[in-house]
Amino acid sequence: MAFEGLSQKLTNAFKKLRNKGKLTEADVKEAMREVRLALLEADVNFKVAKDFTKRVTERAVGADVMESLTPAQMVIKIVNEELTSLMGAESARIEFSSKPPTIIMLCGLQGAGKTTHAAKLGKWFKEQNHRPMLVACDIYRPAAIEQLKVVGEKAGVPVFEMGTVNPVKIAKEAIKHARDYGNDIVILDTAGRLHIDEQLMQELKNIKAEVAPQEILLTIDSMTGQDAVNVAKTFNELLDITGVILTKLDGDTRGGAALSVKAVTGRPIKFAGTGEKLEDIELFHPDRMASRILGMGDVLSLIEQAEQKLDQKKAEELAEKMMKNKMDFNDMLDQYEQIRNMGPIKGILSKLPGIGNKLDEVDINERQLDWNKAIILSMTPAERAKPGLMNPSRKRRIAAGSGRSVEEVNRLIKQLEQTQKMMRAFNSKGKKGKKMRSMMNGGGMPPMGGGFPGL
Repeated sequence: MAFEGLSQKLTNAFKKLRNKGKLTEADVKEAMREVRLALLEADVNFKVAKDFTKRVTERAVGADVMESLTPAQMVIKIVNEELTSLMGAESARIEFSSKPPTIIMLCGLQGAGKTTHAAKLGKWFKEQNHRPMLVACDIYRPAAIEQLKVVGEKAGVPVFEMGTVNPVKIAKEAIKHARDYGNDIVILDTAGRLHIDEQLMQELKNIKAEVAPQEILLTIDSMTGQDAVNVAKTFNELLDITGVILTKLDGDTRGGAALSVKAVTGRPIKFAGTGEKLEDIELFHPDRMASRILGMGDVLSLIEQAEQKLDQKKAEELAEKMMKNKMDFNDMLDQYEQIRNMGPIKGILSKLPGIGNKLDEVDINERQLDWNKAIILSMTPAERAKPGLMNPSRKRRIAAGSGRSVEEVNRLIKQLEQTQKMMRAFNSKGKKGKKMRSMMNGGGMPPMGGGFPGL
């Protein structure tokens, strides 16, 4: 996951501080040297890393830190605040036009995921009760218009296109169309560039001059690290962008772009792409990202993700069945579907406090969910509803039908039995049982019946 390497190195640096009862200026400077090296290894801009550690050092060697009862915690608090400030201090919002439609122009290099994120944005705005429209202004890349139409249809957002006529004319006509048909947000998918091309950059300037967009968002592939920041700087100088969409934050990225782009361009990251699905886009929260980098988790984002992607009614029904000790394999199957809807298990765990920076120590097999589902789907309806029917011959048949081993079938059965045992223990303690039911029904998260499979 994003920032995993950086998070681990920062944790190691702070562990040395925690082992000291009292900090000296030399201790702080040594820790900051390790922090600076960690930032540079994460492909953070050299000047940004240097200025960051300088600010932290100046604050950390102050009297209130040195004389504090918990000086190491105070240093971490300062690092958290400075990381948040580095990425934008507070979440940046879209500037809406007082007179619809609001025009959002997307730009960026080819391969950054611009067309896909145009559809993601469209879907996101639609879920916020807006009426977005996508506009195909990329007339150069083969099948670009068709791709936008396909992803637009998947997102349930209309697409305006005029073939391969002048993109400036397409943008102008699209605005008229939006006004006539009541679309309050227009997202322009402009042509991507393989490099900073003067002719194509002039085209972007012409579109900007003609339609005066409220937002010019640059899509940046976070996997490209420092190069992404250089691209952002160039686009900003030529177009005066208003913000950035950072894509592929779910990948094995070192995080340099996220930590450098605001400091270098002065423009905030407004959205983050967190997966391949059209719903995998979220507002970028600098404070939450800083917390995640430092291994403190991001519970707020996890709750929001759960509220958006989980079937609350099913979660409540499952919680009720668990409290009555009536959970069966059908319920476990539903639970796996709920977890899968929330995205990769590693991504979910990275948002939990104290776990994010230890993921490399845990053997997480993302496919285990699918294997467990295959085992359950190989059972008869009676076996799913009545786990007590299992016997050696049934287990062998289920193992053969799912392509898994008998040991794995036994492990899954034991997982269900452990959940039932845990629920019996809660139910036997009256007040605790009621409290547990309240937490499970109100927390937004599905009850994790056997824990995360594969851990």
